[in-house]
Amino acid sequence: MNKEIRQHIITICNEKIETKGKNVGLSFYAFFANKNDKPELLMEVAEWWIMKHKLDHFEKAKKIKEMVQSNL
Repeated sequence: MNKEIRQHIITICNEKIETKGKNVGLSFYAFFANKNDKPELLMEVAEWWIMKHKLDHFEKAKKIKEMVQSNL
């Protein structure tokens, strides 16, 4: 994933953790608008989430943030 989407994921994770608490879960859809305006990017993140890391549909935001930060 490119640096821009990685930073966006970290920002969203931080926002969710701040508003809902450190145990908040989210899916990869949390990083996109409710419309399919970036299908290639959506598929790239979905592949990273599902195929590469075999993550569940919902994962802790803290875990995702740490995974993304370790790959910056």
